[in-house]
Amino acid sequence: MIKKDIIVIGMGPAGMAVSAMASSMGLDVLAVEKHKVGGECLNVGCIPSKALLKAAEVNNLAKNLRLYGIEADLYEHSKDPMSVVRDKISGINNKKFMKVFEKVDLLIGKGGAQFIDDKTVEVDGKRYRGKAIFIATGTQPFIPPIPGLSEVPKLTNVNMFELKEMPKSLTIIGGGAIGTEMAQAFNHLGSKVNLVHQDAHLVPAGDAEAGRYLESCLVKENIGIFNNEKINKVEYIDGKIFTYTDKRTLESDEILVATGRQPVLEELHLDKAKIEYNRKGILVDEFGRTNKKHIYAVGDCNGHNLFSHAAMHQGMLSLMHFISPVSLPKLKRSNYVVPWSVFTKPEVAQVGMTEKEVKAKGIKYQVVKKDYSSFGRTVADGHPEGFIKIITNSRGKIFGASIVGESASELIHEWTMAIQYKKSLLDVMMMMHSFPAISMMNKMVAEDWMMNQMDSNFIKKTIKMLA
Repeated sequence: MIKKDIIVIGMGPAGMAVSAMASSMGLDVLAVEKHKVGGECLNVGCIPSKALLKAAEVNNLAKNLRLYGIEADLYEHSKDPMSVVRDKISGINNKKFMKVFEKVDLLIGKGGAQFIDDKTVEVDGKRYRGKAIFIATGTQPFIPPIPGLSEVPKLTNVNMFELKEMPKSLTIIGGGAIGTEMAQAFNHLGSKVNLVHQDAHLVPAGDAEAGRYLESCLVKENIGIFNNEKINKVEYIDGKIFTYTDKRTLESDEILVATGRQPVLEELHLDKAKIEYNRKGILVDEFGRTNKKHIYAVGDCNGHNLFSHAAMHQGMLSLMHFISPVSLPKLKRSNYVVPWSVFTKPEVAQVGMTEKEVKAKGIKYQVVKKDYSSFGRTVADGHPEGFIKIITNSRGKIFGASIVGESASELIHEWTMAIQYKKSLLDVMMMMHSFPAISMMNKMVAEDWMMNQMDSNFIKKTIKMLA
């Protein structure tokens, strides 16, 4: 029996955060990863997808140089962009990247960890006992029970980056982040893309107006978008895939399933440790603790906020909770708002409540909105598409922010900070912003809110009396 201070199961974003921080504190850490350090995010998720999106963006830019007053005779052909993606991921997984884990006892590629009891796990025939155990096994693609889908050769984020060439045609099931990002990437790299899903608008977790705006942009690029459609059956006939919905039949060379995630729990043998879980994930409290108080479940495996940045944050909070002599309220997961972004062109970003959520809660609210087309910088850059939409009230309290447009994934963090620390639109307006940075639009939308508040006869009369 080998004893450790901390055992970490899974080295995705959450597990990496726990392992790196705990080892830097001088704790004896064992980290178990059955595949590769970085988990899905680094190897087959958010990082390779961004590399593919960049390749697609460059290819699309080459096709549209005339929009920038440049004439050029180019022959562009997307032969094997996935090989570039794979090379970049291989470059990230180098010794420099791994240096942060040099104090961690790493078990990579030795198989997964299995619980023997609530303090002991077994890996590759050896048993390890930990004072605390952090489960960070993430999730895997969810394959919906569509008739015929299980028999059809299909792509998910796990095998998609192994393609040797871009398909001539692609059907995507699912209109969330993965579905919309890959629809645009494959389209820009030469595939004919159709996207079908059962929700009313794209990116259904976000603002409806933002989702519809993104849809309009994708449709302009000749991507087929089919909302509110149920898929009845999928078939593979003579090398082609046929997707039958309740409204149409789609034919394609490949099909990409992007219908959400599900936890990876079976091989852990949680029952041996008497750890409680359900189909959504391992049950945890606000500090990430399971019903066994020395065992934490962090990241996607607990079903709360399935984002890499949320996983890293949870790992940090739970580790801090473990080493703290008392349970500090500041370390509760729900104390922190969670922004998220979709990296299409235009990008979509969200933090806080959407207009639909505010309305459902019966909150009296105002909407203040600023179009990208009203700002000289975005027009000059050739990115006038989009808007910033803030849900607020007459006092300037910020309930939520929805952004669709260039650099939305960067702009959202100012609103995240404002909501997190209870700053108002007045605070945003009074903070000086560098011009003509795109973030100036955050200040401009706050100024628009202030002008709206001033637009009353009482205020105008009062100002006139004081002038």
